[in-house]
Amino acid sequence: MADYIPEPTYRISYLYRRILVPIDGSETSFRALDIALDFAQRYGSKITALYVHSRNEDPSKVEEAIKKHIEKKGVKVEIKTRSYEPSISSVANEIITEIIEGGYDLVILGARGNTANEDLIIGSVALSVVVNAAVSVMLVR
Repeated sequence: MADYIPEPTYRISYLYRRILVPIDGSETSFRALDIALDFAQRYGSKITALYVHSRNEDPSKVEEAIKKHIEKKGVKVEIKTRSYEPSISSVANEIITEIIEGGYDLVILGARGNTANEDLIIGSVALSVVVNAAVSVMLVR
């Protein structure tokens, strides 16, 4: 009986139907997107890629990078952008707002974004999302 391995139940397909992937253009954010795409292929999860930018930034460069990354996988992904005023809000606040408004079941994000300091284990945005999100958060290193 020790060799018995039960068949998978695919409960995960019911737990994580809607997944949010915040993208900042960093390598770890695209690794997080790859994991989300795998969830979509295996379990039918709906993926939303979110790029948060300040009002004076042009989001088209990151949007194109996301589209290029996705087209290799053959999975449909909704791409959203949110702009914010730095004196009023923050990237983390906009991600939390999107989590609440979008009704997501899981957030998959890079542990560190485009931070210049490579000694950091976890970035400020990732830490804020982990602490404040009311849903499960998967950090990718």
